[in-house]
Amino acid sequence: MTTSDTLVLRAATAADALALAATIAAAFEQYRGKLVPESGAFRETAEGIAAELAQTSGAIIAERNGRVEGCVMIKLEEGDLYFGRLSVLPEARGTGLARRLIDAVEDEARRRELPGVRLGVRIVLTGNQKLFISMGYVETSREAHPGLDHPTSINMRKSLL
Repeated sequence: MTTSDTLVLRAATAADALALAATIAAAFEQYRGKLVPESGAFRETAEGIAAELAQTSGAIIAERNGRVEGCVMIKLEEGDLYFGRLSVLPEARGTGLARRLIDAVEDEARRRELPGVRLGVRIVLTGNQKLFISMGYVETSREAHPGLDHPTSINMRKSLL
């Protein structure tokens, strides 16, 4: 592996909004028509992401050779760092990139001296749940999306203390 093949994880800026939106759309495409309700990821736009980045949210981008391979959105929630829209392009899957992005979120939470990291995951996405559990996340609650009478999402948290 040459230096140019090195994976770079960095904080996203407003200039990255289009790349973030495209990466999220490509990564979540496998879930289209499989989640009830449909994932909010399909409504993400570069403009919306740029607005979030300018206000309360942040993002971490993973690039190789100047090409975005993955990303994750972050924000403060309940005193912890929350991450969502964990996205890895299909051609970059199986390389440990999701774990690297989650590690970067946890590093950012530690840098901010926050006590933990939170996330939400759909109940039907058992593979994603297994990844989070393997990294030390535990279920804290379940909730239903608006209009549904049964839980559709699991809230998870990892203590960093």
